[in-house]
Amino acid sequence: MYLIQLLLPLYDNEGEAFAQDVYDRVRDELIKKFGGVTAFRSSPAEGIWKEGGQISRDAIIIFEVMTKELAREWWTTYRVELESRFRQEKMIVRASRIEQL
Repeated sequence: MYLIQLLLPLYDNEGEAFAQDVYDRVRDELIKKFGGVTAFRSSPAEGIWKEGGQISRDAIIIFEVMTKELAREWWTTYRVELESRFRQEKMIVRASRIEQL
């Protein structure tokens, strides 16, 4: 079993908040493909990283799905689509092998 996490930004690179329907679309797509999704929306997480000597910050929400198989090609294609949709150079979509208890 795999846990897939999508880290979605709250704001574009100009500081403008994304509309709720952008997240609703991702939610609906994941429900259709995987039968369910968990969205952590109420308390945005803060991503902080250092690049080129500068500190960058990003407010994010996390969407998660669980799946038996890891369809790497599908997830790569979807990540690239999300990067375009959210106007990001790179987005994090990560997978962890989990054991359901």
